[in-house]
Amino acid sequence: MDRRTVFDGRLLPALLLLPQLLLTIFFFYWPAGEAVWSSMITQDAFGQGWVFAGAANFIDLFTDPLYLASIVRTVLFCLIVSLLAMAVALLLAMFADRSIAGKGIYRTLLIWPYAVAPAMSAVLFLFMLNPRVGLLGRWLNHHGIAWDYTLNGGQAMLMILSASAWKQVSYNFIFFLAGLQSIPRTVTEAARIDGASGWHRFRTITFPLLAPTTFFLLVVNIVYAAFDTFGTIYALTQGGPGKDTETLVIKVFRDGVINQDIGSSSAQSVVLMLGVIAVTAVQFRFMGRGTGAAAAI
Repeated sequence: MDRRTVFDGRLLPALLLLPQLLLTIFFFYWPAGEAVWSSMITQDAFGQGWVFAGAANFIDLFTDPLYLASIVRTVLFCLIVSLLAMAVALLLAMFADRSIAGKGIYRTLLIWPYAVAPAMSAVLFLFMLNPRVGLLGRWLNHHGIAWDYTLNGGQAMLMILSASAWKQVSYNFIFFLAGLQSIPRTVTEAARIDGASGWHRFRTITFPLLAPTTFFLLVVNIVYAAFDTFGTIYALTQGGPGKDTETLVIKVFRDGVINQDIGSSSAQSVVLMLGVIAVTAVQFRFMGRGTGAAAAI
């Protein structure tokens, strides 16, 4: 039964909500409002004066080929990181869900990388793939495979994709493992008795029942790849070589902090914020429908 607490007046509920409301106002609405305002003005290089520009900053953005290229690069980066991290996590969760000796140890080891900070994950990949001091990077060059991500844009993109996906595998693994453990064993055992192969059971039973978890993780991973990979990318390539690994969040930092173009940087932040709001709205819109469909299956 659904149990609800009913308050006699309005003062106590308001007081209980006040701390969260204050945090939301000061750490979300206020900075968001400042970003929206800054996106509609232009300032001089020293911040001594400003002029209201309206939508000029947004028009300049969407007529800039470099910004449009960053959008395409970011979309592809988010999709590849999300699919790669989720696919590896699902595979590991399938193995960890089996009845094997010491599976608790394996699960703990697979969860640990999530505690690594993004910048530290970049350092780990530097130790492996740096062309001069990295173990794998030196080995590749020694065996005739030209590897230098500081000069080759494709190699740099491959490196940040690998580092970013590796960092997120543990997070996805936790949810996929929990989802697998919630699937009734009787369903899969009945399919096994009926002669269904492992792939057929996964395709028709396991994956459909994991649909709500998968969709939730897809949204979370896209947001992660768009924002939380800043530390990894900046520590590895700083958006280079050239602009080959410059995603939107790197461009916001470069234009706002390094180039001191506050108006353009704020406009980019607003575009990113609207993108996240849209993705989150899609999640809330279809999450319930996906849960209902999975339950029906």
